Amino acid sequence: MKQFPKDFLWGASSSAFQIEGAWNEDGKSMNVPDYNSFKKSHIQADSKVASDFYHHYKEDIALMKELGMHIYRFSISWSRIIPDGDGEVNTKGIDFYNNVIDCLIENDIIPFVTLFHFDTPYPLVEKYNGWADRRCVYAFEKFAKVCFESFGDRVKLWQVHNEQNLMIRVDERMNIEESDSYKADVLRYQMDYHMFLAHALATNACHEMVEGGKIGPAVSSTITYPTTNKPEDVYAAKMNNRFKTDYCLDVHFNGEYPGYFKKYLMECNLFPKTEPGDEELLKSAKMDFIALNYYRTLSASFLPVDEEHPLGTKHNDIDYDLYGYFKIDKNINLKASEYGAQIDPMGLRLVLNDYYDRYHLPLIITENGLGTADVLTEEGKVHDDYRIDYLKNHIEAIHDAIEDGVDMMGYCLWSFMDLLSSHQGFKKRYGLVYVNREDHDLKDMARIKKDSFYWYQKVIQNNGL
Repeated sequence: MKQFPKDFLWGASSSAFQIEGAWNEDGKSMNVPDYNSFKKSHIQADSKVASDFYHHYKEDIALMKELGMHIYRFSISWSRIIPDGDGEVNTKGIDFYNNVIDCLIENDIIPFVTLFHFDTPYPLVEKYNGWADRRCVYAFEKFAKVCFESFGDRVKLWQVHNEQNLMIRVDERMNIEESDSYKADVLRYQMDYHMFLAHALATNACHEMVEGGKIGPAVSSTITYPTTNKPEDVYAAKMNNRFKTDYCLDVHFNGEYPGYFKKYLMECNLFPKTEPGDEELLKSAKMDFIALNYYRTLSASFLPVDEEHPLGTKHNDIDYDLYGYFKIDKNINLKASEYGAQIDPMGLRLVLNDYYDRYHLPLIITENGLGTADVLTEEGKVHDDYRIDYLKNHIEAIHDAIEDGVDMMGYCLWSFMDLLSSHQGFKKRYGLVYVNREDHDLKDMARIKKDSFYWYQKVIQNNGL
C-alpha cells in the first residue's frame, strides 16, 4: 500500500465565478468572467447560477465532510467584497465568506483561500482597463488587506493569483481587446508586471497582518518534452518551459525577471514601465510555498530563424523563443482526454521534482483532474471509472515524487463538484459530485455523488492507495 505522510492534506478545489452563482446578489458587481460568460450564454451556461454554491454552501460543505476532506481550496470574489473594485467594502460579501469559513471549520476542514481567480471587477475595466493601469495594483492590495483583516484570524493558508502565467496569455481573461498584436502585447506585459507588484504587496501584507499566515502563488505548471533527441529540440522544449511557467516562478522567488525573459522583452520593445522602489518591493516578498495546477504536458520541436521571423515565430506574440522558434507537437506516446489534454502522470512526477530542485519550497497541488461529459444513468448514478483511473495514476506519481525527496504539503483535486467551465459550460465536468443541471436547463440542481466520490473517500481514509 502506498501511504502518504501523516500530515499530508487531502482536499479539493473550486473558484468563485465557476461555482457560486448569485452573480449580482447582496451587492456583488459584475466581473470579467461574468462579462465573458454572458457573451457566450446563447451557446453554454453562464455564471449567473453556476453550481449555486452561494445558496447551497451548507449542503455542499456537509458533503465535503462526508468525503473526509482535510482542506478546501476556494477563491474569494473581489467584486463581492468591493463591488466597484477600489471603493466601499460590501458587508454582505464579508458575511457570506465568514459563514463559509466558519462552516468549514465547524466541519474540521481547513479553509485555503485564493485571492484572485481571474475575476477582476468589471468597474475597474471600465475605469482604466484593470491591470493595464498601476492603480489596479493598489486596488488589489486594498482588497487583499480587507480579506486578511476579515478572515485572517481563521484562514492561515493563502494564494495570491491563480495561474498568472496562463491567464496573461489569454486575451479574454485579461480584457485585452486590442487587434494590433504588438499593442496587445504592450498591454499584456504591463499587466503581467502589475500583477507581480500586486503579488508582492499581498505577500508582504499577509506576513504582516495574519499571525502564522503562509502565502504563495498558484502556477499553471508546464513540462515540455523534446519531440526528438536533437539538441535543438531539447532547447525548444526547455525554452517553452521557461517562457510559459519558469519565468513567473523566478520573479516570485528572485524578485526580478530572469535574463532570457528580460532580453526578449527588451529586444521586442515590450519591457514594462517601472517606478523607483519596485525592485526593492519585488525582492522583499518571499513566498512560503508553491502551489501548482497540473493537467497536461507538451512536446516541442525547433525550427531555425528566417528572414521573416528574425527573433522567432510569432514575434511579439504569446508563444515565443528568442533565438529560434518551435512548434508544439502531439506526443504519440500519450493518450488524450476527449477535450485534447494529453494525460501524463509521469509528467507530474517530473514537474514536482523540477520545482522542488530549483526552489526548495514545499509544494501543494491545487488543481488536477479530468474533465469529461459525464452521464447520469436512469438509476441516478455516475459511473466514472475513467476519472478514478486518472486520479489514481496521478496520486501514485505524487507518492513517487515524495519518495524522490520532494516536500509535498497536500493534494487538492479539481474539482469537488461540477462547476462552470469557461469554454464548455456544464458539458465538461470535473467534479466528484454531479450537479444535476445542463447548460440551459437548471433542473433540480441536486448533488449526486459519483463513483469517484466513494473512491476518493477511501483514499483519504487510508491516507493513500
